[in-house]
Amino acid sequence: MSRSLSIFGATGSVGEQTLDLVRRNRADWNVVALTANSNVAALADTAREFAAEVAVVADERHLDDLRDALAGSGIEAAAGRSALCEAAARPVDMTVAAIVGCAGLGPVMAAIEQSGTIALANKEALVSAGEVMTAAVDRHGATLLPVDSEHNAIFQCLQGGELADVRSITLTASGGPLRLVEDLSAVTPEQAIAHPNWDMGAKISVDSATMFNKGLELIEAHHLFPVGLDRIRIVVHPQSVIHSMVEYRDGSTLAQLGPSDMRVPIASCLAWPARMDTPMAPLDLPAIGEMSFFAPDEVRFPATRLAREAAQAGGAAPAVLNAANEIAVAAFLDRKIPFSRIALLVEDVLNQGDLPSPPQTLEDVLRVDEDARALAMRMLEPA
Repeated sequence: MSRSLSIFGATGSVGEQTLDLVRRNRADWNVVALTANSNVAALADTAREFAAEVAVVADERHLDDLRDALAGSGIEAAAGRSALCEAAARPVDMTVAAIVGCAGLGPVMAAIEQSGTIALANKEALVSAGEVMTAAVDRHGATLLPVDSEHNAIFQCLQGGELADVRSITLTASGGPLRLVEDLSAVTPEQAIAHPNWDMGAKISVDSATMFNKGLELIEAHHLFPVGLDRIRIVVHPQSVIHSMVEYRDGSTLAQLGPSDMRVPIASCLAWPARMDTPMAPLDLPAIGEMSFFAPDEVRFPATRLAREAAQAGGAAPAVLNAANEIAVAAFLDRKIPFSRIALLVEDVLNQGDLPSPPQTLEDVLRVDEDARALAMRMLEPA
């Protein structure tokens, strides 16, 4: 019997890899909604291939183009933020939430309110609205399955275990493409997005280079696996073979190993609580040879320190950190600021006056996000 599926961010890296798995198991899935930011051609082609019920483009300027591309298909076309949330509100067996950044928060919340199962690849949503989102999950009886390779690894290591028995959780980090680069001020966008192990989009690749990706993942893990911030650790593991580890109070440590391909954690979520085939070759440990581990360098890469401090502060601090980082990364990719200023801008925004009151609703979170973005933009302006 086929299951119904919606994919938000269908033309991005995670969305495309999800569709690859669905394509290989076509009889198992009935695609309901597909969305993209502005890539109308890819969205329309994908919607036609999978006979989706609705295709939504976030940028309203492209609605006419989408309608033209879907003409005669019987597939509904829509555009804009409200249309994304309306599509997410359509009941399905599983929603893959892969919109990058805080822009994905509204659709995630709409999917949660349908009491469905959400495969969450949008870490920024949980970072910005952790308490609000987890409360909504409890209230509506929804299920969150983590797609991030690290959190999916922890999820797998915890199956059959109790959080009360956990001594510590260790998130592994590749260290990104710049771990051994001496002059970070001269780094170009091309260097920052050239990840040695993972094939990811530009924003998350830059986050990996700055280590903000790992900082955001620390906050995400704090909400998904509430063992206490002092029990969540980060270790740099350049080979990206071990994706995370869980240590139990009896001294046992469970680690999840796998290839550096997002189709593995995506498949884990799609098939949960069962398993499914993927096209990945088995790990060849003799070929890998050696695995190494290092403590993060929080002097050269202060992002993990800033994220931990924001998590400890709680309230609006994580949302402010995430918003400032999104603005800083966009400015770097547009060659407006050097790589070395990304973390400095985030820290300046966090330290600029009193933080807003802790958000209680989605609207509160979005207001904090908007204000923090505006502040970051003002701080980017020439003196």
